[in-house]
Amino acid sequence: MANINTTEVIGTSKFNRFHFMLLFWCTFIIAFDGYDLVLYGSVVPYLIEEWSITTVQAGAIGSYGYIGVMIGAISFGILADRIGRKNVIILCIVLFSLFTALCGFAPNPEVFSIYRFIAGLGLGGIMPNIIALMTDYSPKTSRSTLVSIVLCGYSVGGMMAPTLSIFLLPMFGWEIIFWIAGIPLLLLPIMYKQIPETPNFLIATGQSHKLSKILSKVSPSFTHNKNDQFEVKTNSESGSSVGQLFKNKRGLSTGMIWITFFMSLLMIYGLNTWLPNLMFEAGYALDSSLTFLIVLNFGAIVGTLIIGRLADKWGPKKMLIPMYVIGGICLVLLGFKNNIFVLYVLVAIAGACTIGSQNIVNAFVSQYYPPRIRSTALGVASGVGRIGAIIAPTLGGILLAASLPMQMNFLAFAIPGIIAAIALSFVPEKYAYYKQLDKNDSQEIKLDKVAGD
Repeated sequence: MANINTTEVIGTSKFNRFHFMLLFWCTFIIAFDGYDLVLYGSVVPYLIEEWSITTVQAGAIGSYGYIGVMIGAISFGILADRIGRKNVIILCIVLFSLFTALCGFAPNPEVFSIYRFIAGLGLGGIMPNIIALMTDYSPKTSRSTLVSIVLCGYSVGGMMAPTLSIFLLPMFGWEIIFWIAGIPLLLLPIMYKQIPETPNFLIATGQSHKLSKILSKVSPSFTHNKNDQFEVKTNSESGSSVGQLFKNKRGLSTGMIWITFFMSLLMIYGLNTWLPNLMFEAGYALDSSLTFLIVLNFGAIVGTLIIGRLADKWGPKKMLIPMYVIGGICLVLLGFKNNIFVLYVLVAIAGACTIGSQNIVNAFVSQYYPPRIRSTALGVASGVGRIGAIIAPTLGGILLAASLPMQMNFLAFAIPGIIAAIALSFVPEKYAYYKQLDKNDSQEIKLDKVAGD
């Protein structure tokens, strides 16, 4: 009988067909997560006109959805560490796809808000679990890169929403943009069959045979005898999963990570909701204003891929702090009149340094905490961050209603970037889970069963 270390088997594996399959589905799901979250900002000018609502009311409707996102991120993040990430992922897809599609049938703002709230529950729960699952199965040398690629799906979805709005809204109305969100429902059976469960959950529930089959796909050279036992390399921790976020000297890190998420999502959702309207108020045509949203998310994709690759080489924290500062500076500069080319460049860099940085922060957090509390760590951090997302649409609506100078509107979303950089600088990497593994790699490795993780 031998002890098989699943962390080592996966960590030393080479990227292959299994990883590509998982990468594809995770990216696909996150793309629709991003699409569903961003589409409201693409149609809000039409809703304001059709329902005769104010910008403050429109901002409040956007916030209702983000309240659902906050609750979903915390609830489903914790739940997944108990009942398995795969089941929670499928449930979240049903919630956000079905109820976003139903928004296209909403007869008034009240019903629309209810549907957005319920969809938000699924939208909030999907990202922490997808990131945790991708991290669980990624080779050690490319974790940040693979998670970064997955999170680029968010920006692909963010580009889809305004792009489709430009072409489809004039012909079919705003409703069709929401109906498109139901596409993932058609592919649920395939996703359920191909998406694997996390190794820790399979060990804890006695599904060694299923885990053995998965590991043989992760690493074709892997062999397993019937009497072998699966284990993970980790330190034993007890207590509730939320309580463990503050154990082993992680209290300061957890607090600073929460502040980073709050400030980062305040910037991102403020821009995604109000950038088209801000540019429209500045004198640009509506189609042109939607183009800025496309450029923002295109910049996020390029930035995420570049930062993700550099993060695997130099470490995520070293890359993130200057990126948040640069993002804040670019947002300040957007408040001043520039020629169109300069504006596009600034918007693209802002996308790389806000959405792109948030993507890498997710990858950073997924590696900072032990596997057993990975979904909880991401879910709670995301939930706290969603408070910023909730505030952002209403804050933007209030700023627009106050008819402040354009510079003040952008400054309000730039300051959080500086605060995020400061908070992240206080996170001590020496207490990170990946640092402990690196240390153990050069010492005697202690193996603990996942039940005692």
